[in-house]
Amino acid sequence: LAQVREVPARLIQQRRCSPVMPKIKCYELREKTETELLKDLDELKKELSGLRVAQVTGGAASKLNRIRPVRKGIAKMLLVITEKRKAEVAKAYEGKKLKPKQLRRKATRAIRRKLRPEQKNAVPRKLKVRRVNFPMRRFALSE
Repeated sequence: LAQVREVPARLIQQRRCSPVMPKIKCYELREKTETELLKDLDELKKELSGLRVAQVTGGAASKLNRIRPVRKGIAKMLLVITEKRKAEVAKAYEGKKLKPKQLRRKATRAIRRKLRPEQKNAVPRKLKVRRVNFPMRRFALSE
């Protein structure tokens, strides 16, 4: 798991952080490989299931206080794993014409459906021929 850091006493008193389970940092997780992350994720999930059992059986308060940091740690690991997978897929589709929907620009529905400039300025063949054969007449107005 992540490196163990000392937790300041003021945070423990305010109950924002558990002295037993330090917060897992995303920047530390990004340095690990996906296999290490998955292994750590399994460990955290096992720990969480053990904590849930302790919660039901009326375990110590110190165990119950570890549930939240473990849950948040699992969420962060899943986030980093998804980021890494998405980056790999993005690298594979870089420079290609068509991309999966998850890699496309989100924008709004209206913007996605708006015509591109070349489509907006396109003129049908029939209209082009008509413009060439029947140009706009020029009138010389005299005073």
